[in-house]
Amino acid sequence: MSDQSISQLFSLEGPLAAIAPGFRVRPSQIELAQMVERTIAERSTLVAEAGTGTGKTWAYLVPALLGGGKVLVSTGTRTLQDQLFARDLPRVRDALSVPASIALLKGRGNYVCHYHLEKFQTEDRGLKSRAEVQQLRHIHTFAQQSTTGDRADLPTVPEEAEIWQRVTSTRENCLGQDCPNVRDCFVLKARRQAQEADVVVINHALFMADLMLRDEGITDLLPAADTVVFDEAHQLPDTATRFLGNSLSTHQLLDLAKLIEIAGLAHARELTNWSEQARRVEHNARELRLACAGLEQMPSKRVTFEAFPEPEVFDAARATLQLALDDIGKMLASVEEKHPDLAAAARTCQELAERLAKWGQPGRESRAPIEDLQQVVRWVECGLHHVRLHAAPLSVAEAFSRYRQGGQAWIFTSATLSVHRDFSHFTSRLGLDDAQTLRLESPFDYPTQALLYVPQQLPPPQSADFLPAFVDTLMPLIQASQGGALVLCTTLRAVERVAGLIGDAYDRLGITWPLMRQGNGTRRDLLERFRTLDHAVLVGSASFWEGIDVQGDRLTLVAIDKLPFAPPDDPVLEARLRACRSRGGNPFMEYQLPEAAIALKQGAGRLIRSETDWGVLMVGDTRLVDKPYGKQLWRGLPPFARTRSLDEAVAFYTRHAEQEHGNSCLQNLT
Repeated sequence: MSDQSISQLFSLEGPLAAIAPGFRVRPSQIELAQMVERTIAERSTLVAEAGTGTGKTWAYLVPALLGGGKVLVSTGTRTLQDQLFARDLPRVRDALSVPASIALLKGRGNYVCHYHLEKFQTEDRGLKSRAEVQQLRHIHTFAQQSTTGDRADLPTVPEEAEIWQRVTSTRENCLGQDCPNVRDCFVLKARRQAQEADVVVINHALFMADLMLRDEGITDLLPAADTVVFDEAHQLPDTATRFLGNSLSTHQLLDLAKLIEIAGLAHARELTNWSEQARRVEHNARELRLACAGLEQMPSKRVTFEAFPEPEVFDAARATLQLALDDIGKMLASVEEKHPDLAAAARTCQELAERLAKWGQPGRESRAPIEDLQQVVRWVECGLHHVRLHAAPLSVAEAFSRYRQGGQAWIFTSATLSVHRDFSHFTSRLGLDDAQTLRLESPFDYPTQALLYVPQQLPPPQSADFLPAFVDTLMPLIQASQGGALVLCTTLRAVERVAGLIGDAYDRLGITWPLMRQGNGTRRDLLERFRTLDHAVLVGSASFWEGIDVQGDRLTLVAIDKLPFAPPDDPVLEARLRACRSRGGNPFMEYQLPEAAIALKQGAGRLIRSETDWGVLMVGDTRLVDKPYGKQLWRGLPPFARTRSLDEAVAFYTRHAEQEHGNSCLQNLT
């Protein structure tokens, strides 16, 4: 297919225009599609930043469907994954009249497991409330009627509900071909469909899980592909870091104890006192939690392995737990052939024992050089009733780039991949040294549609007075915009404080508009209410900085409290900064600033989503203007008009209200 053919497909006379009312020819969309087509033909790598409104989804789907061979499309969120499979892919495929089959594949935790569902239904003690009883009924009916078993298809049970963990399988407790329900298994059905389909929609987590399994010689998770498209690619480095590491929590150990007791008593009662063995695991897990009590006094309640307070106590508790897991693992292995449940318990015990063992090897006496970027950073995180041990690589570049299969085309795209027109921060993190890069501006008229407002006299962001002053400055804008505001905070603690301060201001001013905050309902529910309620204000943190698409007057104000620098006490970040410093680099300029720039661009991108959107972006952190590095941050944002005057920001709303009133009068006259 030639560049001319791409242009024709995206023309007003082309097949895409026929299925999209209001279709417009976008030169940047055509350029991206042509570049994707070339990348597929050359089996090369493309990193493409496409500004909001470019139409990047169709730009990569058209050449992928027409010449991509077997295609994997990987997304950062399940929301986009479902949207691609249910809406975008079928529409483009039908418009092009391409006989391509498509499939949706998610991780096994997204599918109901018949075996674990039936097993859970017999364990009355597993249900914690009336709500869970009702949820279990819904899931049971769903499993009998559904063709996919995908929990996203059951809206009556929230995706975040704890009960899903009990009625889905894990890699360790899946019985595989020994399962009595293997012929009805939703996971296996989905994988078979993926093997047979021309285009498979997956997510980054599943892609990374496949990478890990291939390292272990397991190759049946994802099908081989000619083309891989990574949408929302800015999320890939963090996803890769998470999946190339591992974690172990006392929650998992307590679940293992239950599994050991149930399977042992049911199928190998004669071997040992399984209740006693289960209590041994429970006791040692709780002792490990007690050994971490010192973390409760730390602000973040987490610490690296090297800096652990009272390390001898922790090391002793870990060693005792290790001995218990190793002993019980041997007993389970000796009887695992008796029943699939024993085999699942043996696999789970072995997996957790192996993860725990990594916390003793190397020990504290070892000091691997920080310059070695293959080093793994280990840290402990303490919760109210649990402790979690984490490990993550300092760099994922080598492992990620090594995974690429010969002859594959790789396309990475997002609205936020470059920092001040430079892609090196992204490409270096994933080892994409030979990638071609492309940067396409948004077609929106940002100087007319939006205003960036940075207040002049707010206290420093670290000041105790900052958040009250931020809300005091924000309130006139909320009133001028008549709600329709998304307030983005950099921490969950700030979410609660800011929402409380806005609520107090509402009480003083007699305002009764809807005020929502993260934590009071699921993300999906909050966004649905925000889209449908008049004058709504929504306060959220990390998960609300991206993936939100609210158009029109429902969202005309985005307010960001502080510049989104990652917390300095993050163990992985701390280790990466230390490594950068040790090789003579500048950690702030090379790592912290680029990361903040990408995150800020994501948050700002919530404001203007269409040609008719308008509004104000308020950034309360005056470092954006006052500090020398601030220029690099605001230059990376869309080219909004800018002001530091609250009066000008309020006047922006007044002008738009008058303009809309004038347009309404004109329509009435005609």
